[in-house]
Amino acid sequence: MLLQNPGSHDPKEGIHVSASRHRTSNESVIREFVENWARAVRAKDLNGILANHSPDMLMFDVPPPLQSKGIEAYKKTWDLFFSWSQDSGVFDISEMRITAGNDVAFVAALMRCAGTEPNGHKIDLEFRLTIGLHKIGDQWIVTHEHHSLPARE
Repeated sequence: MLLQNPGSHDPKEGIHVSASRHRTSNESVIREFVENWARAVRAKDLNGILANHSPDMLMFDVPPPLQSKGIEAYKKTWDLFFSWSQDSGVFDISEMRITAGNDVAFVAALMRCAGTEPNGHKIDLEFRLTIGLHKIGDQWIVTHEHHSLPARE
């Protein structure tokens, strides 16, 4: 929801506010979850990475396979990532936007990681992250995760 700044007469200048305190609370919980998830990736803490992920989640990732169905398939994708990233410790959130309702939410983020290509060349990689969540009881659960790169020119 975009509200006009009370001290401004220009409708382009606005203040972004959540529609309710409940939404703000959900957004805060989800932000903390995503930040903890990124911290777990940096620490190579597989239990922390898998926390709050649905057993039947679906992930679309940058490297093959095209899709990973279920938590076990998702878990296996991290072996490839950790072999690529080695000990870079880089897995950072550059920007994050959260849209949360009472029981469904999504996160859109710009991320940065670093790794080593098979030829030994070290690279920094900027990528996009989208996460779909469903609130079950009082807990937000990841049901979909999508990592992508912009198309190359």
